[in-house]
Amino acid sequence: MTSPLRGADAGAPPDSTTDGFEVLRELALNLRSSWNHRADALWEQIDPEMWRETGNPWLVVQSASPTRLRDLWATSHFRESAEGLQEARHRALSGKTWFSGEDGGKAVGTVAFFSMEYALSEALPIYSGGLGQVAGDYLKTASDLGVPLVGVGLLYQQGYFRQAIDADGAQREFLPFNEVSQLPLVPVRDADGGRVRVLLPRARVPVWLRAWEARVGRVPLYLLDSNDPANAPADRGITAQLYGGGPEVRLMQEMALGIGGWRLLRALGITPDVCHLNEGHATLAALERAREFMREGGHPFDVAVAATRVGNVFTTHTPVESGFDRFPRALVEAYLGAYVVDELGIALDAFLALGRARPEDSHEPLNMAWLATRLSGAVNAVSLRHEQVSRRIFQVLFPRCPEAEVPVGHVTNGVHVPSWDSADADTLWTTACGSERWQGTMEGVGPGIAACSDADLWAFRSSARARLVPFVRERLARQLAAAGVTGEPLAAAGRVLDRDTLTIGLARRFTDYKRPTLLLRDTERLARILRQSRRPVQVVVAGKAHPRDERGKALVQEWVRFARRGDVRGAAVFLADYDLKLAEHIVQGVDVWINTPRPPWEACGTSGMKVLVNGGINLSARDGWWAEAYRENVGWVLDGDGHDDDSDSARLYELLEREVVPSFYERDAQGVPRSWVTRMRASMASLTPTYSANRAVREYTERYYIPASKAFANRSVDGAQGAVRIAAWERAMREHWPSLRFGDVRVVTEPGHHRFEVTVYLEDVDPDSVSVELYADGEPDSGPVRVGMRRDAPLVGARGFVYVADVPDTRPSSHFTPRLTPLHREVAIPLEVPLLTWAR
Repeated sequence: MTSPLRGADAGAPPDSTTDGFEVLRELALNLRSSWNHRADALWEQIDPEMWRETGNPWLVVQSASPTRLRDLWATSHFRESAEGLQEARHRALSGKTWFSGEDGGKAVGTVAFFSMEYALSEALPIYSGGLGQVAGDYLKTASDLGVPLVGVGLLYQQGYFRQAIDADGAQREFLPFNEVSQLPLVPVRDADGGRVRVLLPRARVPVWLRAWEARVGRVPLYLLDSNDPANAPADRGITAQLYGGGPEVRLMQEMALGIGGWRLLRALGITPDVCHLNEGHATLAALERAREFMREGGHPFDVAVAATRVGNVFTTHTPVESGFDRFPRALVEAYLGAYVVDELGIALDAFLALGRARPEDSHEPLNMAWLATRLSGAVNAVSLRHEQVSRRIFQVLFPRCPEAEVPVGHVTNGVHVPSWDSADADTLWTTACGSERWQGTMEGVGPGIAACSDADLWAFRSSARARLVPFVRERLARQLAAAGVTGEPLAAAGRVLDRDTLTIGLARRFTDYKRPTLLLRDTERLARILRQSRRPVQVVVAGKAHPRDERGKALVQEWVRFARRGDVRGAAVFLADYDLKLAEHIVQGVDVWINTPRPPWEACGTSGMKVLVNGGINLSARDGWWAEAYRENVGWVLDGDGHDDDSDSARLYELLEREVVPSFYERDAQGVPRSWVTRMRASMASLTPTYSANRAVREYTERYYIPASKAFANRSVDGAQGAVRIAAWERAMREHWPSLRFGDVRVVTEPGHHRFEVTVYLEDVDPDSVSVELYADGEPDSGPVRVGMRRDAPLVGARGFVYVADVPDTRPSSHFTPRLTPLHREVAIPLEVPLLTWAR
């Protein structure tokens, strides 16, 4: 495959073979420019207007005439600047990293990260919201840390919709096309220079997928699209729109991502050790991995699953079971039936059973989250609170398992800090903590920023707020002009907000569970808060509702109409078309970030994390990441179970009136709000490093990737003998487990302890393949108690043993129940083999 920076057909203008164009092209085609802004001045010199409007270096370079580029290159200042940037980038991308410096770093070969969307830059609009932003920040951080990761996704012809607000305050949607030649992508080519295409299996007509590459620092991101001229018209539209169409299109998109994506990696000679499924959309990558293992080793499906699943990590981002993708049997049979029967060698019903909570229920659809769980060696949620919620959701797959033991862990999401910090924030943190602060393990980052003076922190925050004001005014004026507003209402856009006023940010996807209008439950009270003469407040609001979410669109309209009220005009602003660029400006400028989801529906939420580096303080419901992050000295919490919006909104108003606003305006003789700055410092120092993607990526690497890589290697070496043995053991356990049973349970209470003696009939099961233990539910502030029982005397005239154990008499003996679980030192129980028998 040719270098992504020198592949043909990249849309270069005529006569672009000069060294100068190649340097500019290399710089422009690497999305590192979305978080490292050293080259910004270069793009502005080429075309200031194009750069300001698009933020797309590659489009700036392509739009310039060859004459313009030659003239600029002829000037020593421009040329030396470009060449210096190129050299600096080469040094940065080839230097030592956290991963290369770790003793265990070489324990992982390649990690393949599959996601339906990525929010990397407005130059590549292939994202919708939170899932994409997490994925985009993840790739950027993997590049910073040197983790050997490749991304896989889809290239959408339309991406997600753009939003406009009409004269009545209603949301309107537009779907501009992504012109591929203007995106920072190159076609993927093989060693002979030919375009790489992969064939997607389908029952009747196969589908060709084209491959493109985006470079994210060190990390390649491969994107597939179905808009190949060899495909039928309907099939060319499979990747037309992110989350567009019905179940049929969604299933085909997931086939393209998972099956097509894995096949692309193998066509490029990439053999991942670890496959990371970012949400259930990517599940079919694990299935294709198993199929390939079958083909290469001549193994049956169950052996291939036993070998490969330990190398798969499944991350769920969904806080409600109804949010998982489901597909009816008829649809699965139409599109995957031949693949399952002919290439996996199993019956369709056997495959469907893997994606059902009740495998025997022929009416239950295929659930991609259940399928991902059964094809993975680890499952994790995206916050501590979400882990607890997910255990309740996933317990249906482990019906005899206590909720506390449902095998779902968590890695709390984080944000790529360099993508969200302002120029002033970067200067402040660099002075306090050094230029490499986000590149390693971040020791010293917290103490460094904590040592900043109150005066410096307050000056930094005031400057950030002042920079937001002209941006909002310009953006609002353009928004109103586009809606046909003229005269004084348009002129008034140039007077909104004030640089010295407490500024609140509220921006998110507008949907009912996020309660974006909780601040509007009592509009008169909010208006009084905003227009206080001595302690005024202003609020900047942004967000989109899904085109089919009429309730969400009504919530948008509520905010737009409130912002147009004469008594709050200038203090409340709704900005349309919430995207990465708008989000960046808001999180950099606001003093307080408000988030009001209905607990426990916020899986994590990362928007509030983005204000941390910029000195913003969070006021959020106790849900998602804030449930674990909140402490009294770092922000404010909105308590409540989310069932009474009137009560919650009243509490929100009280927090603003009694705590937030006074803290901001109570100043010392130097004009510094000491209590505010104290809270701001604590938030910056303790939360910014903890809720950075740096911490999250290192946690995934150490807790999941390295163990998964080792486990896959152990099961797949020597003709996969390890997997063969484990598959045979699993078959035997599933076959014979129903015959296992408990006999008598005897308890003798003696001073200081209870002695349990339990009769267990094992029949044909090897006693070394089972664990017998006593289980007691956890008490307040403690987890469950498990006490292993010792195998004692064999039974006479039966196949089994007596098991014994002593437990302290600090709890009644009735709290403890004997149980049987499978036991194998190389198998994750109950994730891989969810068998469990309790004594009656």
